[in-house]
Amino acid sequence: MYYVSKRMEIAGSHKLNLDYESKCQNLHGHNWIVTVYLKGESLNHNGMLMDFTHIKKRIHDVLDHQHINDIVEVNPTAENMSKWICDTLGEMCYKVEVQESEGNIATYERD
Repeated sequence: MYYVSKRMEIAGSHKLNLDYESKCQNLHGHNWIVTVYLKGESLNHNGMLMDFTHIKKRIHDVLDHQHINDIVEVNPTAENMSKWICDTLGEMCYKVEVQESEGNIATYERD
């Protein structure tokens, strides 16, 4: 089994839709640290699971310096963002960590 991971910093804004009062309901920004994990039993004809540049184009280049609410179809919590990123990368992606701020990390992992 082959494994790769890529860590990216994504700057953007969002606001959360919550059923309780929170300052996170206001427009605000983060510098999210996103780490994606991919695995596969075989490599492509270039000898890679997925080119790191292609991962960057599909995630970082889509989300960076954007209003995340306009891109992610669900309430853009760190948990929902981690699943959206995993789904966007496809079945080779088995785990995504989204660090919203120091000490606050959400992880989505496929079964």
